[in-house]
Formats: sequence, C-alpha cells, structure tokens
Amino acid sequence: MKILVVDDEQDIRTLFEQRFRKEIRNQEMEFVFAYSGEEALVCLEQMRHEAVLILSDINMPGMSGLVLLGKIKQEYKMPPPVVMMITAYGNSENLQAAKELGADDFLTKPIDFNSLKEKLKAKY
Repeated sequence: MKILVVDDEQDIRTLFEQRFRKEIRNQEMEFVFAYSGEEALVCLEQMRHEAVLILSDINMPGMSGLVLLGKIKQEYKMPPPVVMMITAYGNSENLQAAKELGADDFLTKPIDFNSLKEKLKAKY
C-alpha cells in the first residue's frame, strides 16, 4: 500500500519511518512525503493514482490541507484515494469543513500510531 503523507513539519518523515519500520521492511507499506499542499499535488500527478491513502495535515502554510482535500476529491475520482485529515486542533469548524469536502477520517496530533495502524489494517 502506498501512502502519501502531507505535513509541513519535516520531522514527520522520521516519525513514520520509525513507527512503520516493520511494515516498510516487509514491503507492506510504502510512504511518500510532501511538505506542502502544492508539493502533494505534484507527487499525486507523478504517482498516477498509486496512492491508496493520503494523510494530510489541515494547517499548513500556503495551500491548506482543506484546499488540498478539495482538489484531490475533484481531480482524483477514479479510483478515489482515501484521505485522512490530521489536525493539532480539535477545531469543529475545520472538522466540519473537512467532512463537507469529503474527508474519509480524522487523526489528531500527536498521532496515536497504534490507533493509525489498527485503522489501516482494518481498512486495507
């Protein structure tokens, strides 16, 4: 399973690589990282619908995760990737906007990697 992680925090890559070391080594999961919404769209275009799941931060400079979510849901319909939004703030306005734009699930920071692994195993 190929997963695109979008977050402006550079250390997110290290966290995912540490927490999913076994799954990466066993080639069960492959992670691609983008550090902005704009970079994520370039990655998606290059991957040609290979991403099964997109994990995107909501609050990023430049293109927000909500704008990115809207673009993904409009432009990548076949097959539609699953998009999980990540937020440090339990802001009900952001969560409602993400739901309206088609977010499939939500995670809060700091990410509970055990919970994320369980969600991934249950869905995929």
